[in-house]
Amino acid sequence: VITGLSGSGKSSLAFDTIYAEGQRRYIETFSAYARQFLGGLERPDVDKIDGLSPVIAIEQKTTSKSPRSTVGTITEIYDFLRLFYARAGEAYSYNSGEKMVSYSDEQIKELIFENFNGKRINILAPVIRSRKGHYRELFEQISKQGFVKVRVDGEIRDLEFGMKVDRYKTHDIEIVIDRMLIENTEDNDKRLTESIKTAMYHGEDIMMVIEQESQEVRFFSRNLMCPSTGISYPNPEPNNFSFNSPKGACEHCNGLGLVSEVNLNKIIPNPKLSIKNGGFAPLGEQKNSWIFKQLEIIGEKFGFKLTDPIEKISPEAIDMILNGGNEKFSVVSKVMGITKEYKIDFEGISNFIKNQHDESDSATIKRWAKEFMDEVDCPVCEGTRLRKEALYFKINEKNIGELSAMDIDELSLWFQELEPHLSEKQKAIATEIVKEIRARLSFLVDVGLNYLSLNRSSKSLSGGEAQRIRLATQIGSQLVGVLYILDEPSIGLHQRDNERLIRSLEQLRDIGNSVIV
Repeated sequence: VITGLSGSGKSSLAFDTIYAEGQRRYIETFSAYARQFLGGLERPDVDKIDGLSPVIAIEQKTTSKSPRSTVGTITEIYDFLRLFYARAGEAYSYNSGEKMVSYSDEQIKELIFENFNGKRINILAPVIRSRKGHYRELFEQISKQGFVKVRVDGEIRDLEFGMKVDRYKTHDIEIVIDRMLIENTEDNDKRLTESIKTAMYHGEDIMMVIEQESQEVRFFSRNLMCPSTGISYPNPEPNNFSFNSPKGACEHCNGLGLVSEVNLNKIIPNPKLSIKNGGFAPLGEQKNSWIFKQLEIIGEKFGFKLTDPIEKISPEAIDMILNGGNEKFSVVSKVMGITKEYKIDFEGISNFIKNQHDESDSATIKRWAKEFMDEVDCPVCEGTRLRKEALYFKINEKNIGELSAMDIDELSLWFQELEPHLSEKQKAIATEIVKEIRARLSFLVDVGLNYLSLNRSSKSLSGGEAQRIRLATQIGSQLVGVLYILDEPSIGLHQRDNERLIRSLEQLRDIGNSVIV
């Protein structure tokens, strides 16, 4: 333990000398080629340090400024939860709430006759789902099995010799098993039965049917399907529960859990003002511009002037000003005895602000649009960041979003009491995963972070909290023979938790590490 007055050089000794030398020695072990990317590290101002093992510094700085980083992702507990739900979760239908069932091949055949009678369809077997690679060998293998077409990333292509795809992009690949017109004949029935069997064999119990005209895709599965509405889920993979993967993230908020909505009170801060005097904040006071000419035309239609207070303007007119409109109308002038034709073609102030915020390339314009918007929980995923399907996989009546929202204390208790609620199959699958999750949760409790939840954004953590989370992660990773350097780990910690923090540090020491505080 290094102690001393403020400014006496404690951090300099720990970080600028010991840590810097440890890092330098580690980087020295790399090849000259690898070192050129890391840049040379200065040798610290020290004559000799003996017995220095690899060094890990756990500093007091907030971890990541990324809105996608949460307590769950930093501690890796969320990764284990994803695996837990993908392997042991029970699927329920989002339409009816019923437990998903599996269909026999005979039932799938009946459904195809019922839904696609008289239509041309393609029967496909999915073989690759959202994985990277060039798949040249796979295409060769498919070709040897006698198939002539595949569907790659939504496009049906002929198999060619030496065919491959971009190895650094994620791909979806399906084999085209058969293309047929569905008719109620015996030959057709026999052919469809064979095609379903072949598709199920190659697609590992999942097949796809695509209607030729509408390109509508329908999954059929021996595994998961809603008994009453017929919707099916693809087999769950860990990335179906990840808000950082396109497979699992809510499409409305892109996995951020928050969306920016236009706030009407910011657009009209004072309804007593008129449009002329700047009642609409984004427009300011009246100018000789196209927008104000459009507002005058809207005024002609709804019978108001730009000098009228906004609170006196009818709700229909306000709705058109905010949300836009596109129409023609005529007004008869009694004084002049003529009919004037008017055309409104107005995007709407609200729509304009939202479009500028979402689509503009200019940071200045985005900042301007943000002044009139509020960040609110995504109305589709309700802040859970995940797709609807992911939230209908449950274990002991809880989905992964509900577990992420629990305090770590509460979550730890839920996992302690989980075992009696699991089936024998779930126990066999999940024993190791649950053990790992329990251990990591207990480390977080030990460093005094029992009040956090896994969905808490890492941007909102204090320096001390972020440091103790990294400490808990290091204890969880069970490294041996490492020198840990911590910078005032007890900052922001209640006195009663100091004992638990010290126990955690001793635990790091006891498994064979050195700890400098």
